[in-house]
Amino acid sequence: MKILTANDLATGDVVWWAGDGWSRLIVEAYDVGEKGEDIGRREEAARRVIGAYVIDGEQTADGPRPAHIKDRIRGLGPTVRPDLTLKPADPDIGKWVI
Repeated sequence: MKILTANDLATGDVVWWAGDGWSRLIVEAYDVGEKGEDIGRREEAARRVIGAYVIDGEQTADGPRPAHIKDRIRGLGPTVRPDLTLKPADPDIGKWVI
């Protein structure tokens, strides 16, 4: 599985290609196959995202999961301020399991 990730140009948020647009939720990531680089270039040219790149992923029972720890951490949010990361009490925590 290949997953396309980038940063939203307006907010800087980590985003994942969801097949028809970008999502902040990794569970909505879409398998881009061999089309990822083309999609990334098109989306950067449209100035929706910056730094688009394709990563390896795996499908799990909880949804797509980045294969590399760097991208798993990236999907969870800032690591320098623990108060900004998702907490178990967050209503959307199930969407972010990676």
